[in-house]
Amino acid sequence: MVKISEEVIAVVQACPLFTGLSREELSVLLENSSCRIRSFGKGELVAVAGDELGFMHIVVEGLVTGEMVDFAGKVIKIEDIEPPRPLAPAFLFGEQNRYPVNITAGSDLKILSIPRDEFLKMMQSSERVLRSFVNIVSSRGQFLSNKIRFLSFTTIKGKLAQYLLDLSKKRGLGPFQLSHSQAQLSELFGVARPSVGRAISELNQEGIIRTEGKQVQILDLAKLSALLK
Repeated sequence: MVKISEEVIAVVQACPLFTGLSREELSVLLENSSCRIRSFGKGELVAVAGDELGFMHIVVEGLVTGEMVDFAGKVIKIEDIEPPRPLAPAFLFGEQNRYPVNITAGSDLKILSIPRDEFLKMMQSSERVLRSFVNIVSSRGQFLSNKIRFLSFTTIKGKLAQYLLDLSKKRGLGPFQLSHSQAQLSELFGVARPSVGRAISELNQEGIIRTEGKQVQILDLAKLSALLK
């Protein structure tokens, strides 16, 4: 049996995979498996796109960054993953169960790794874990679909419009705070930072949005939405 610390169990219990499980139930599942904690230093490569995904990995400490490199060698950030989220759960099973992107430690990192076959047994023994996994996979499919649509916009204004519209749906039509700095947006969009600044300035000048620092208000929803076409 594997002994997992109380601190790790407390983090993992908050993972969407184990929603509704008591600490005792989760402890039994983990201790009856051959899971282990893996540690990585900041900037260390956790996995390369194309590597086989043989474990259910759960971030228990630190930050993970998923990045894709296009044919021109440009690095595009897909997302940051913080505790207690799992890594690439939608790719754990299936014929092409491989990492879709490069996985890098954004800080000193600890990951709980559960062998794929043993995680399958967990789902067979717990309907709650099975339901949670199915919900997560469905949600990831929706996220990736939206991400592909986002990356399909060829103009920076189109990418920025989609980003702002997504935020406004979550936070309402009044003023809201940006979730990312301009430097982070440049990584997210796969463009140079000055290009993001120019696009924001142009949207301000055109009366489509008004920004004050990281606060944004959409002034012309129709014109902003038209940038998606």
